Amino acid sequence: MPHYRYELQYLKTAPGPIAGVDEAGRGPLAGPVVAAAVILQHGRIPKGLNDSKQLSAEAREDLFPRIMEFAVAVGVGEAGVDEIDLVNIRQATHLAMARAVRALSVAAAFALVDGNDAPALPCPCDTLIDGDARSVSIAAASIIAKVTRDRMMDALHVEHPQFGWITNKGYGTAEHLQALSRHGVTRHHRRSFAPVHNILWGEKSTDSILCVEQIEDSAVTL
Repeated sequence: MPHYRYELQYLKTAPGPIAGVDEAGRGPLAGPVVAAAVILQHGRIPKGLNDSKQLSAEAREDLFPRIMEFAVAVGVGEAGVDEIDLVNIRQATHLAMARAVRALSVAAAFALVDGNDAPALPCPCDTLIDGDARSVSIAAASIIAKVTRDRMMDALHVEHPQFGWITNKGYGTAEHLQALSRHGVTRHHRRSFAPVHNILWGEKSTDSILCVEQIEDSAVTL
């Protein structure tokens, strides 16, 4: 389970608010990528925090308001489909993370970022592999980002129910891919991702045979 030890470690050398940063939606074929930054105070940490992927949707929804209540500050940022297609998913994810940190009502002195790819943030940062399972601040950010993005996809489902976004959240499931073949591409789809790119231009690239878990790395350079 995640803990506060990493935050305490960095507080010794970088006194000031420590933000956990994580993203949701790097791999889907549709919708934005969303990032969150959360500053927690030692002694005021909601119980039950964990990597959002290890929690049920109901548990995440339950924790969302508790994080908002207990946190010193919460910031959310996103990068839309047009930005993803323009600069690639990695750079768009970094943009969303920087926007989330800037959206904090209390400026962070330091940030702990999930993963091993440090973005350019308004404050110094360090990365932590599997951080959402190791740091409570990153775990809280993962929940805020995931719930926020899921709600966005639920709203888009009302506009385009044929793609099943209320359940697949834009990921390249069999249901989603079949709907893409049948109904075509919407303005919410990422045209730089191989399965969408191939439908639009009728090309068969080797990227298109990648499994769903690898889709986030299958962007096509246009």
